[in-house]
Amino acid sequence: MESFYTLQGEGFHQGRAAYFIRLGGCDVGCFWCDVKESWDASQHPLLSVEAIVGEAKKYPGRLAVITGGEPLMHSLDELTHALQAAGFETNIETSGSSPLSGNWNWICLSPKKFKAPLPEIVPLAHELKVIIYNKHDFTWAETYAAQVNPTCKLYLQPEWDQSDKVTPLIIDYIKSNPQWELSLQVHKYIHVP
Repeated sequence: MESFYTLQGEGFHQGRAAYFIRLGGCDVGCFWCDVKESWDASQHPLLSVEAIVGEAKKYPGRLAVITGGEPLMHSLDELTHALQAAGFETNIETSGSSPLSGNWNWICLSPKKFKAPLPEIVPLAHELKVIIYNKHDFTWAETYAAQVNPTCKLYLQPEWDQSDKVTPLIIDYIKSNPQWELSLQVHKYIHVP
């Protein structure tokens, strides 16, 4: 769908220079999604792996973040191999609702109630990032925190349009459950893509 060089705005790698590769296509359908234009893959041009990696190499950062839509709707083996061969660290942001493909340095799993992650992906996550839209989402978060591996980083992130309401709830929750950390969409505060 698009690619751009920016700062990673959320989660464990927040603040790092990153080349984002946003793939079209999503069958999860979160009503609060901020990139609904990514859902229909047919609306976006097909690009070769060589073209994608060639664009990424124009920038000095060597962190590539594959996101969507839902990136795992595509086979990502060839793309991640080419990126790693070009010296990139490969990170994915996924709901985990499609089979895992690709070779990853970091897997950020963001499970969605609309289409739950596949059980085989959950223990592979390096980072669990749960979007909090309402207080019931804390239970959803704990469901997956109990399934990830013990070294997985745990993040709660306010849904952007509900942040005034849910951020105080998240702060109180983390104070009582310090295994969790706060993730904010810093890129929206500093006005970068």
